[in-house]
Amino acid sequence: MINKSGITLMVAFFVAIGLLQAQEADESMAVNDTTRTSKKVKLDGIAAVIGDYVILESDIDKTLIDLKTQGASTQDITRCSLLGKLMEDRLYAHQAVQDSLLVSDDQVNAASDGQIQQLSQQIGSVEKMLKYYNKPDMESFRQELFEINKLRMLSEKMQGKIVEEIEVTPEEVRQFFNNIPEDERPVFGAELEIAQIVKQPEATEEEKQKVINQLKEIRQDVLENDASFNVKAILYSQDPGSKSKGGFYSMTRETPFVKEFKDVAFSLREGEISEPFKTEFGYHIIYIEKIRGQEVDLRHILLIPEIPKSAIEKATQELDTIRQHILDGKYTFAEAALNFSDEKETKFDGGLLRNPINFDSRFELTNMDPTLYNQVRNIKDGEISKPIREDDPRGGAPKFKIMKISNRYDEHKADFAKDYIKIQELALRKKQLEAIKEWMDEHIEDTYIHVDTESKDCDFANNWVKE
Repeated sequence: MINKSGITLMVAFFVAIGLLQAQEADESMAVNDTTRTSKKVKLDGIAAVIGDYVILESDIDKTLIDLKTQGASTQDITRCSLLGKLMEDRLYAHQAVQDSLLVSDDQVNAASDGQIQQLSQQIGSVEKMLKYYNKPDMESFRQELFEINKLRMLSEKMQGKIVEEIEVTPEEVRQFFNNIPEDERPVFGAELEIAQIVKQPEATEEEKQKVINQLKEIRQDVLENDASFNVKAILYSQDPGSKSKGGFYSMTRETPFVKEFKDVAFSLREGEISEPFKTEFGYHIIYIEKIRGQEVDLRHILLIPEIPKSAIEKATQELDTIRQHILDGKYTFAEAALNFSDEKETKFDGGLLRNPINFDSRFELTNMDPTLYNQVRNIKDGEISKPIREDDPRGGAPKFKIMKISNRYDEHKADFAKDYIKIQELALRKKQLEAIKEWMDEHIEDTYIHVDTESKDCDFANNWVKE
């Protein structure tokens, strides 16, 4: 139920589960012609201790194996740099606990369940997944995922707290830019501005009422017959992000869910179930499981009315007509977007798409979302595409659109006026890194840290080996 402005490139969790990807290794060594003995490779030695967290030698080995598995170049990665990164993560997590920045078991389990579902789909089955990760059963796999995800989520919370209030003023941005030598200023890749006109096929009123009635029946069964909302969500919900978790989400008012969903969620008391309500995704009911201050644990069920084939055909025909009228000069693309597009986020801005990362109108080709890139890569300047179907990865109804390249910017050296937003991001990132460095120095000094003798000669970025 995340809204469009909240959608970001999903952070890959495979690094987080790096500990799962290596198998225990034995190194056989011949002693003589008739006798062989097995010597265990040193995988379980303690490399470092950070507060309450222990880092094993095996953690370093397994993280390196995971990076190689993902195809990352490990040529310049040393054991010392990997150990330094693992220590940073554990210092964040350790301090998060000290500062009571806690994550609930339900949140961690929800993240693990989503990962298990995605992995099993990618690999083929649960059985193949367990074999791939060398795990005897689902329980051991889930437990190890739980520990890894809990550490990761604590670390992320702590890092977020460190930089959450950091901002840069226009003057700081200007000084940052002016302090970069002319021959060292960044080069930004080729960029596009993209506009679109969208048609969203609608279900019939009869189909809408059908799913509303189904949600009312589910609600009544839970309230009157003590049926399990969790089970109902697994059986009936069409939200791929929460179905396998029994419809579970944990959220605050800042969580980037659509407004209608948050309004209902925060209007309910603990134990209440909402009446069916509508969002852009379909129709929902919400059950409030737990309220913890400003954070709410909830379960929900999403049902999406079926779109008839006739509505899909009508949408594409309308777009064909709009496209032809633009080409004939009856109105501009921007005028057509304002008058005919069903996408409220873009229609009032000439159909112009905004980059969800920074809300800039430009998309750098090398960093563009693959789906969007495939839609526009063959569109020439001045052309308008024929209707394109775009399926909703979250399970919602498909939409149809026509697109055009509004502007194209060639690769160029940073210009303060033209590239202000990007320069502002770089200045902010520099200030955040300085704050993190200062935080690291302070908490390394105040935290119990032990580094194994073999690693004390490492040239760490931080002062882990206290003098």
